Amino acid sequence: MSGECTGTQSRPERLGALARLPLFFALEGKRAVIAGGSPAAAWKAELLSVTGARVDVYAVDPCSELLQLAADRPVGNVILHRRAWTAADLPGAALAVGDCRDDDEAAAFAAAARNAGVPVNVIDKTAYCDFSFGAIVNRSPLVIGISTDGAAPVFARAIRGKLEALLSRGFARWTVAAAAWRAAVQASALSFTGRRRFWELFTAHAMANANEEPGQEDFDRFIDGASGGIDHGSVTVLEADSNDPDSLTLRGIRALHAADVIVFDEQVPHQVLDFARREAKKIRIGKSGRDGEPDALMAEFAKQGVRLVRLKACDRNAGGTFQQALQHAAPPLVPDLTAVDRS
Repeated sequence: MSGECTGTQSRPERLGALARLPLFFALEGKRAVIAGGSPAAAWKAELLSVTGARVDVYAVDPCSELLQLAADRPVGNVILHRRAWTAADLPGAALAVGDCRDDDEAAAFAAAARNAGVPVNVIDKTAYCDFSFGAIVNRSPLVIGISTDGAAPVFARAIRGKLEALLSRGFARWTVAAAAWRAAVQASALSFTGRRRFWELFTAHAMANANEEPGQEDFDRFIDGASGGIDHGSVTVLEADSNDPDSLTLRGIRALHAADVIVFDEQVPHQVLDFARREAKKIRIGKSGRDGEPDALMAEFAKQGVRLVRLKACDRNAGGTFQQALQHAAPPLVPDLTAVDRS
């Protein structure tokens, strides 16, 4: 690579502070404990049951919802024990949820769970919780969890409503198909680039045809598309407002998701780079670099067949210089790389 280029590889920005770490527990066939007999406890018992967990509920006076739930057994068994919980009920559980009358009982339940090595949630008492449930968008096996760290449950439910409207229920079928096809794609003769191309074709089709039923003909078509020819890479030029990290279009965000290499001005807000894959190579161009240097750097990468994004900081009139760099690169670049996409 030319020694004249001033770009330097940039380490990914550190993640900002997280109030909660989003985790997804696999509970099928495992045991969960519920202490309490209220409608709120019944809802948590149903939520745990539909994951396939065996739910042991300890309640002296269970509500009608719990009685019905124990009779219906939605997915996993819900076993009702008509007595108060004890510390001996907790060892071996994957999760424990308490519906406690006061802080004294909440503290005792949380301490007993932790002594048994069991993550604990106490309903409506966040000070005693190791985890929270949040609002859920269910397109299982596609599942989205939303948390406000207990600050605004109504706001979380409103966000869930927005996502419910955006996400077709057909996405569940395509996620099931992805799980069924993954091993076959991995075992195919496709290269790494070909496998990635398969999943890009899969994703584009699923997004546009969410309500269709995935079939073998879809799989075969994606395999054929991923096998055809050499992936010559691509170049996308995006302009990001240095004062507005939200200025990127949806098309630009998708380009960042797919990029192998991102060449960006140092004035580009770091929040924009959050849309990129963590493993993508990120190269910062400083203020001292001459206009031609980023183009030479990009042309060098383009010859390697990568998917490259050039992030420019609010320079609406600088699109032509890269075309010139492509024309003068040696050896010549493939024709499809000369199309610069402005998002």
